[in-house]
Amino acid sequence: MNPVIFSIGGFDIKWYSVLILLAVIIGITLVQKEAKKFKIKGDFIFNMLFWAIIFAFIGARIYFVIFNWDYYSKNLSEIYKTWDGGLAIHGGIIAALMTVYIYCKRYKVRFIRYLDFMAVPLLLCQTIGRWGNFFNREAHGVVTTAENLRKLFIPNFIIEGMKIDNVYYTPTFLYESLACFVLFIIFLFIRRNKYTKVGTMTGLYFIGYGIIRFFIEMSRTDALLLGGFKIAQIVSIIMIIIGIVILTINSRKSKFEDLYNDKNNVDKVLF
Repeated sequence: MNPVIFSIGGFDIKWYSVLILLAVIIGITLVQKEAKKFKIKGDFIFNMLFWAIIFAFIGARIYFVIFNWDYYSKNLSEIYKTWDGGLAIHGGIIAALMTVYIYCKRYKVRFIRYLDFMAVPLLLCQTIGRWGNFFNREAHGVVTTAENLRKLFIPNFIIEGMKIDNVYYTPTFLYESLACFVLFIIFLFIRRNKYTKVGTMTGLYFIGYGIIRFFIEMSRTDALLLGGFKIAQIVSIIMIIIGIVILTINSRKSKFEDLYNDKNNVDKVLF
């Protein structure tokens, strides 16, 4: 599987970069569309997402580099080469959360409200972004056989794409992509429920993606490690706990209190 789409003047345009860019564009569009229903200024949302995405990208790379420092300390010139892969989603999420929190604090709006707007589109972005890993032949699982993969009705182009140095690997990128997409569809319906509360979508995202990543990581062979433990699983457990706490707090509210779809339940933006 060729990771390069085409080259211009010696500069390679790679699937990884294009798919990440596509995911970002779709994510921004969906968040703005949702926020528009609540009459939130487009400029406010765009600026928030602009900074969140930039710092998410930086955070995802820093996170990856830190936990691969044995390699990068000897290859400092490789640190900036993000087009070859090496972005850790958990690092991106942490950096984005910090950015959005600061932004909301600056303009005195409710942090969790804006996380809700982003939670559902983020799952679709992850669905798309994982395919960049496919073209880079990374984020795969344990060694397997073509026969085992065919039994799972996996398309042949994916099976052959997971053939690296004449060895077939489990396409964990595919499993995560499909799981995120299924969750995205389910969350669309939950978000439309008139009794869904502010914070519910954020809480469900933390729990849902936390569970997905925890189990996917069991098969990953390129997982980041800390003291023998897979970092992604540790972070996933923390995400699940945070999600449970958010939903527990929401469960204590009355049925008609703090509703997500209440268009009057949004802070005025002084922007």
